[in-house]
Amino acid sequence: MTRTIVVDPLFEDVWPLAADHLHKLWNGTDTEVEFIRLSETRETSLRDAVDSPEAVEQLVSLGVRTSEAGLDEFTNLKEAFVMTTSMYGPDEALTASLTDRGVTVHDHTGEGFWSESVAEFGIGLTIDALRQIPQKYEKMKRSHDPWDVDLLDNEIPGARGHQFADDPNFVTGTIARKNVRVAGIGNIGSRYASTADHLGADVAAYDPFADESCFHSTGSRRVYDLDELVRDADIFAPTIPLTDATEGVITKSHIDALPTGSILVLITRAGICDMDAVRDRVLANELVLAADVWDEEPLSLDDPLLDRDNVVHTPHIAGRTQDANERWAEHLAAHFDSI
Repeated sequence: MTRTIVVDPLFEDVWPLAADHLHKLWNGTDTEVEFIRLSETRETSLRDAVDSPEAVEQLVSLGVRTSEAGLDEFTNLKEAFVMTTSMYGPDEALTASLTDRGVTVHDHTGEGFWSESVAEFGIGLTIDALRQIPQKYEKMKRSHDPWDVDLLDNEIPGARGHQFADDPNFVTGTIARKNVRVAGIGNIGSRYASTADHLGADVAAYDPFADESCFHSTGSRRVYDLDELVRDADIFAPTIPLTDATEGVITKSHIDALPTGSILVLITRAGICDMDAVRDRVLANELVLAADVWDEEPLSLDDPLLDRDNVVHTPHIAGRTQDANERWAEHLAAHFDSI
């Protein structure tokens, strides 16, 4: 049996480390592996890239131009994974054509390979928002004022004491003992919820499509209504994927119902929320926003959401790690190895 991997630069714009990891995994087997990396984006077709297509039995084509006629040249093909334009899933038309030929075509459209990276990033953003860590660091670079928290002689009851520097206008401190509310308990949301539960939070979650085991395994109390979910949230993390059906599912009424001072964590897609309502409450200093995803990307440099004490922001990077790339390759390899 021979295995061939062909990768176009288009694919590596999205998953720069995945093809090499798949090659490494397959090189550790007894099967002959041909690895072809194309130098110019979308310049070379799959048929032109492979010298002996008739010898290929297992094919992974990543971002490479191809067609039904081109794939017909792979006469001994038994298994395949073919991406052409979307770097998040196989080509549907070519999948159907290959399936009609009796070729086993592997799917690879889940988000499990980046869920760890996104969920952990979300926990990091949450802790940053609770303690205003990025803001404090930025101020430390410009002034000694952040160090001025030695206020033990302050006679005002409730005033800041030694090294107490959190803003009492917002939810602060630990994840432990906070009301963490999660909308969407899939790959990302379940990991976020489980970690928050492990850290000692009171976790409740809403997901009308999940079965009971999803809530039980994450330590989450099941809530059946979004209005109820947001009502007592100290930390609200809507981790719902963005689709036509979920766009704007977190409405203005949900955003307005969040308690003043609470933290909104956005790590999947901003489009699931009414972002006008989010902006209004954040700019009014009524909410803390901890976000990796935005309604406008990139944000304008004069966007009023930037450089605020109640905003922790990153440039849509939560899922892009070496680990996620390696997971992508490992999941695909497991598909082939399961036959």
